[in-house]
Amino acid sequence: MSHRTDAGMTGAGSGAETQPTAQVTDLRPRRARAGLVLTGGGARAAYQVGVVKAVRDILGSPQKNPFPILCGTSAGAINATTLAVYADNFTRGVGNLLEVWENMHVDHVYRADTASIVRGGARWLSALMLMSRKNPVSLLDNTPLQEMLRSTLPFDRIQDNIDCGALYAVSVTASGYTSGQSVSFFQGGSGTEGWERNQRIGAAVTLKLEYLLASAALPFIFPAVKVHREYFGDGSMRQIAPISPALHLGADRVLVVGTGRQTLDTARARSNVYPSLAQIAGHALNSIFLDTLAVDLERLERINRTVSLIPSDRLADGGTTLKPIKVLFISPSQPIERIAARFLHELPRPVRFLLRPTGAMNRSGSNLASYLLFEQSFCRALVDLGYQDTVAREHEVREFFVDT
Repeated sequence: MSHRTDAGMTGAGSGAETQPTAQVTDLRPRRARAGLVLTGGGARAAYQVGVVKAVRDILGSPQKNPFPILCGTSAGAINATTLAVYADNFTRGVGNLLEVWENMHVDHVYRADTASIVRGGARWLSALMLMSRKNPVSLLDNTPLQEMLRSTLPFDRIQDNIDCGALYAVSVTASGYTSGQSVSFFQGGSGTEGWERNQRIGAAVTLKLEYLLASAALPFIFPAVKVHREYFGDGSMRQIAPISPALHLGADRVLVVGTGRQTLDTARARSNVYPSLAQIAGHALNSIFLDTLAVDLERLERINRTVSLIPSDRLADGGTTLKPIKVLFISPSQPIERIAARFLHELPRPVRFLLRPTGAMNRSGSNLASYLLFEQSFCRALVDLGYQDTVAREHEVREFFVDT
């Protein structure tokens, strides 16, 4: 399913908590700014790389960064930050992402050896049986991810790119376990300001490794990260308005890339078999990573339709206006869990051993495994799918960048 809307609100969240309110905008002309919103989804984020690869090719391998505003959550935060680090050469940034994702292996992200898997499982089992007073940190050890990001992402280049005009702002979103707030940590140029809404805020920082690890800390699976005075986890949790950070940072058009197939098919599947633990866990992860984006897109479309019904003279009443915004949404044309089912056997044996009792190694439970399937064949299949889905909509992509 795809959404495309051409009118909206700039400078405000994509949806108000109670009644949508208009954002006052400056009437003086300013440079158009396209935003890229990359959502979470663990290994599913390889799909996003296929999308930006297609954008690169459609635009003719430009050096100029077509997305002055980059926003990411969870694994999408890592992709967005990579593009921000190489914003002075968009083609190079996309190439860097392709190099990583097309050669991905589980041991680049988390330790999958027998000893590490047994230790993690034993800690959780002890905690569940009340044999240990210590809270288990996580099921998996993501030290390899920390080491990879530390060695490949020179964060100081972000400010250099902002200073030279190749980038306007970049944000990564994490969820505070104590406050319950969804916090978008952003680094931007002059004119960017923080925001505060119900359960979501924008905080100006100098981005560094800790913010990425916090945003990508899958609940229960990867360890929470302490940032300042609070522990943070995956940014998709409690992120009720995934598109909002890009609009707050000044985007007047947004390309949103999802990691799950959006469908309006309401036909109910009949089943007499009780759902496995993997099915339930996969359903919960889908709720975290996919549902809020769908709701936010619906909310934005509804507001756009309302704005389109307001006469232009009323919009300009009092010297203010609502500036139109284009939103192009691209999501997988095929169910990713079905693709994942073809590659489950490529997971390391200790990981398969850990997941098998949950039902994740069965086709019906492959949804859960798809979030952890950081293996080359699966990631390449998703890159190819993202590329084909985007090329199929080349006309819409070209139209999206008109006047930028």
